[in-house]
Amino acid sequence: MLKGLYTAYTGMINEQHRMDTMTNNLANASTVGFKKEGATSQSFEDLLAYKLKDSSVGLGNVQRIGVNTPGVKIGENYTDYSQGSFRETGNTFDLALSGNGFFAVEYTNSEGETSTKYTRAGSFTLDQTGYLMDKDGHYVLDSSNRRIQLDPLQPANVDKNGRIYQNGTLRATVQVVDFEDYNYLEKYGDTFYQPVEGASLVDSEASVVSGYLEMANVNVVSEMVNMIAITRAYETNQKILQTYDNSLEIATTQLGRIR
Repeated sequence: MLKGLYTAYTGMINEQHRMDTMTNNLANASTVGFKKEGATSQSFEDLLAYKLKDSSVGLGNVQRIGVNTPGVKIGENYTDYSQGSFRETGNTFDLALSGNGFFAVEYTNSEGETSTKYTRAGSFTLDQTGYLMDKDGHYVLDSSNRRIQLDPLQPANVDKNGRIYQNGTLRATVQVVDFEDYNYLEKYGDTFYQPVEGASLVDSEASVVSGYLEMANVNVVSEMVNMIAITRAYETNQKILQTYDNSLEIATTQLGRIR
């Protein structure tokens, strides 16, 4: 009888995890370059009960006597890398990628250590010295993995290949790369991704679109519908717990009472 309590409990834990994922997606619905996440569920492996050292079947033999399937467990989260919609800004250095690929950024952590991170958020600007940076002050890298520095007093234009021109002269090319398998990418923080062991860089066929930003690929209406479904599933498991609790109370306080 108590197995049902555990089954309902695991269902509530799983729905809570799904809710956390959905609310994070909604919180970032207006974040440039954000890619939504999804949550999966898995069943626990069947727990088998065996007869051990049972002389009736032979001491060297093991015989299964039952199967127990205790509910659901939290699976893996996954990232949806599909392209989001574009929003026009008119700013030359607001860049969006049409197709699969990432911008490369020189990221500096709180300890002063630098590393290359990858992002779809192309909200870039020039600082006073002409370096192309993201909104948090991280340097955008060129095709040679160097910081991009331009003349901040001269107008610029960016073509679909990421080449930046000033006064008709090629000044730099924004680095755009892709990965052979996105399963070897992990979220680092904000909208940054970093490769893990086994990741392979490949050339990107994405086109760079100047004057636009790629918005989050979150469908607010769809996420709200999913949240309602998750809430209903959570409440259902909660009612199962309450039913079991009432049954146990009757069993312990009424059935054994001597009249």
